[in-house]
Amino acid sequence: MLIIQRILWFVNSAISVAIIAVIVLMLIRLITDAMDLNPFTWTSRTIRRLTDGFVMPVRGGLRKVGVDPKFAPLVVILLVIIVGYFVGQLANTIGETIVGVWNSGRRGAVITAVGFLIYGLLSIYLILIIARVVFSWGQISYRNRVMRFLINATEPLLGPLRRMLPPLGWIDISPFVAGLIIIFVRAAVAGTLLIGV
Repeated sequence: MLIIQRILWFVNSAISVAIIAVIVLMLIRLITDAMDLNPFTWTSRTIRRLTDGFVMPVRGGLRKVGVDPKFAPLVVILLVIIVGYFVGQLANTIGETIVGVWNSGRRGAVITAVGFLIYGLLSIYLILIIARVVFSWGQISYRNRVMRFLINATEPLLGPLRRMLPPLGWIDISPFVAGLIIIFVRAAVAGTLLIGV
């Protein structure tokens, strides 16, 4: 399973490098915006070309909620760190599940392999629910492919819970209840199918 560990190391390293690259770009954008450089120079155009794909959607979201759009690069930094964290957690969970199922299958422990598979799938689903909640705070619309995937993946559990549970004011508590249910079921799986692992 050395190959899985190396793949996970590579994925986590790539996520870290991508986060650092975006942070550096956003800091350069902040500095050049503060310096009020001529927007028609090669430097300004290059920086805008590299960063507008990140900054412009965030500016629109900030305007909707009444926040000054000049803070968009800082919000991009925060969002990139959060997204990187979720992708890293997702990769690690998938890797741990594959390693657990593989090792259990090699030993002939079918019940333990099923336990690892169920535990891993529940962990992935919990990460998707948390990611949906965080992205919804960022006012990401359903037109975004990632948000559309998160909604379509988590709505089979959240939809019925939302119909059963009344909201607390304007707060939807169905993701919180779904998270508690998943944590409880994961603990039950660990306590029954993964004993002695």
